[in-house]
Amino acid sequence: MGAYPLTLLEDELGDVLEKGLRQAGLDEGTAADRAGIPENRLRDAIDYRSDLTMDELRRLAGVLALNEVGLCALGSGRYPLPEIEGLPFVVWPLAMAHGIGVVNAYVIAECGSPHGLLFDTGTGIEALAEEWPDSIRSLAAVFLTQVETEHAGALCPVMARFGAKEAFIPEGIAAPCGQPVGEGFGRTFGRLEVTTFATPGHAACHNCYLVRSSSARSGRAMLIAGDLIFAGSAGGAYFCHRQLRANLRRVLESVPLSTVIAPGHGPLTTVENELRFNPFLT
Repeated sequence: MGAYPLTLLEDELGDVLEKGLRQAGLDEGTAADRAGIPENRLRDAIDYRSDLTMDELRRLAGVLALNEVGLCALGSGRYPLPEIEGLPFVVWPLAMAHGIGVVNAYVIAECGSPHGLLFDTGTGIEALAEEWPDSIRSLAAVFLTQVETEHAGALCPVMARFGAKEAFIPEGIAAPCGQPVGEGFGRTFGRLEVTTFATPGHAACHNCYLVRSSSARSGRAMLIAGDLIFAGSAGGAYFCHRQLRANLRRVLESVPLSTVIAPGHGPLTTVENELRFNPFLT
């Protein structure tokens, strides 16, 4: 796997609490009252000034229907991240600045091959080119998880620059150069197999892609997750909380526990790790 410098989580405790409130349909006052803590302490936590105790976090987890272990781990600044190894292909996570954080794209290739697949294009061709792996000279295809600007910047110029013949985007939207694909769509590129999950919730049109190697059936797979899930959190449900939560559980239960999750923001993780610790998986 290529170098991956990011260790910071996409979401801090305050982000998770804010998402948890929206998911539960509660305001700060009601949630604080039900958890038996002062409202100003909850507000401070949401504003990144948290000194909530473990007991207070456990009570909030119950009120917001969040994973208690994971919420307490976030609150202590010790959310666990697994070691990532054993993938039967090469992965280059390409981290590009976006606002105060980063957005990820991924190049995946067979070991030793100069030809790869690109998943999302980041903020644009210049930012992508700065992170581009020297050993990859061309692309067979590009896959987009969504068409938000930071994930799909300059799709057609990216394809032209790196020689991609095809691009695949979620069904229900139109984008230059993109072919809409939905649940169950699959393509094979050499020994790399890509299967599509349609995962609306964060956005009305959103896909995740499972990548496997036909030469190593017992090897780990990788889930290109976009904004469905992050290490320690989930994407904002700007389209539908119910669909995001249902797809989150459905997809993670459809793939092996050893599957590596490659999120649109933040560090790599695994299905096993997130099923155990992620606050939004109870």
